[in-house]
Amino acid sequence: MGTLQEIEEAIDRLPKDQVFALGEWLQRRIDAQWDQQLEDDVEAGRLNKVAEEALSEYRAGKSKSFPSDAE
Repeated sequence: MGTLQEIEEAIDRLPKDQVFALGEWLQRRIDAQWDQQLEDDVEAGRLNKVAEEALSEYRAGKSKSFPSDAE
């Protein structure tokens, strides 16, 4: 495995279509890791306090409607 600098230099040598394909692959990988982190946080209860605060504000009438696509 090369260093980040070596990887960047290798990417600079790729044809444009392969750079785009790499970017799409990397985005899918980042998305999957983000999803896994969120699942891990939920399972560990790290988001419970935030969820409780949001529900409390909603029940107290302090929330606002999300703007629709038409606005």
